[in-house]
Formats: sequence, C-alpha cells, structure tokens
Amino acid sequence: MRLWRTLKALGTAVLRDGAYLLPNRPPLLESLHAIERDVSAAEGSVQLLELDARDAKQQQEFEALFDRTADYQKLLGEIRDTRKKLAAMDAGSIGTAAVRLRRDLENLVAADFFPGRASAQATLALEDFLASTNAILSPGEPHSVRTHVQRLDIMKYQSRIWATRARPWVDRLASAWLIRRFIDPEARFLWLKKPKDCPKRALGFDFDGAAFTHVGGKVTFEVLMESFGLDSDHRLQRVAALVHYLDVGGIPVPEAAGVESLLRAARDTFVDDDNLLDEVARIFELIYISYGEPDNDRNRTKSGG
Repeated sequence: MRLWRTLKALGTAVLRDGAYLLPNRPPLLESLHAIERDVSAAEGSVQLLELDARDAKQQQEFEALFDRTADYQKLLGEIRDTRKKLAAMDAGSIGTAAVRLRRDLENLVAADFFPGRASAQATLALEDFLASTNAILSPGEPHSVRTHVQRLDIMKYQSRIWATRARPWVDRLASAWLIRRFIDPEARFLWLKKPKDCPKRALGFDFDGAAFTHVGGKVTFEVLMESFGLDSDHRLQRVAALVHYLDVGGIPVPEAAGVESLLRAARDTFVDDDNLLDEVARIFELIYISYGEPDNDRNRTKSGG
C-alpha cells in the first residue's frame, strides 16, 4: 500500500496491474530508483525499464495517459464554489481556503508532465481568486501601473525612511527585507494606517502613488530588484518568483504553501510591525540561503574531489 501511494503521488500512469509509466526525466528516474531500493531491501522484485515510444502515435497514446484535465476541472469547480462563499467567510477561513487551493494547484501542476490549456485556465482562475481574497484580507493593494522601471543609484538611497501600509503581508514584508538586506542597511520603516499619511520625506513602497509599487506584471519586490540592479542574483530571482506567486499568483512554486504558513503564523503572533519584520527577515534570509548558488555549489563539489 505504501508503494502504491508513493507511485500515485509521483503521478504515474498505470499500464496494467504492477506496470507503471513515467516520463524519462532525471528527477522522476531518481524517485523510481529510490523505490527500487526500498523494494529490494524488502526482498521484493522490481524492474526499471527505459523505453522510447515506437512512433508519434504511440507517443500521443502515452501522453494521453497523463491527461489531468478532469483534475483541473474539479479544482476549477472548487475555486468557483469557494468564491461564491467569500462574502460569508471570516478572515481565517478565507486564508485557509486560499492556502488549500494554492497547494492543490501546486500538487496538480507538479504531476502534470504535459501541461495544456486546462493548466493555464486553472492558473488564471486561481490568480483571480487570490486577487479577490487579497482585496478582503489586505485592502489597499496597489494597482499595477504601466511605466518603465528606471535603474537607480543605490548610494542615493542610504539611511532613508521607507514607508508602507501597516500590518504588512508577503510583498511588503519581502520588500522590507530586501531593502534592509541589499539596498539600505540603515533603513527605518514607517507603517502607515493610510497611504495618504506617508510623509513627503519618506520613500513609499507597495501602495498606489508610492515611489516603488507594482509595474506591469511585476510586484513591488521585483520592481525594487530591477531598480537597484539586483535582478541578476540567482537566489533573489527565486525569492522573487516565490513572492510573486504568493502575492498575485502565477507560476506555482513548490515551497510556497509552507512559506505562506510560516509568514501567516508570524503575522498572527507579532502585533508590532517592527517585531514582525525582524522575525520574517530571518525566514527570508534562510530561504535566500537555501536556494544556494548552483555555480558555486558545483565548484565546491569539484574542488572537494
């Protein structure tokens, strides 16, 4: 039973009882090798075979075995049903529903080896749903503007006062971490009850009319990265993808659900926004470190023999 559940979780197609099929891709092959070792350790019998489709017709037949359309349709139904109930749900229930639906889509996308229109449709539906939940849970979210992101001189943005809306969530928290970590180490933050309360001397971020806010398809974190020439950092690119997905949806990030749970717990625990930022900064720092730098990792491996 454990073996069957593991194979199912991998997204295998069933050719017949005891015969399972997966695309020949390195991560999947490694997972199958792990299963092979477990079966052998239990003195069972298992064979891994690598094969190619006989022709284009058989290739299509194989790919059809992995069709996830029905699963996407079920998820779309759940998104629509939950949306209808939003007005009657409290903040906690809305947050829980958003986490669950995002996780369900992530799991589905991870097992969708030949994505098509159904995947795109479900992704757009979830983005729209998350926009609705954000409007309820975090009113005042900025509207995207159409402009060119200008490269700025980082030395002119030192020891400044930065301001954003109080009770920050993903994009504002990540942006504040980015500012203090990579842009302005001596940054001080003001947490505004209303964006109109922003002092003229302060640099606003992540609200309409702020110096730094959503531009086109970029969230504030991504705009700050591009503005100060940080967009070539591989690890920050991955953090940006995570922040973008958690803030406005889009391409799923596998670790998003876990990170969101940590951030939500921190937000529920710390009433003071400065204390919240201090705690969340540790989370983002660890995420940044965990992403590593592939080239450096490879060099360390080579030098170590």
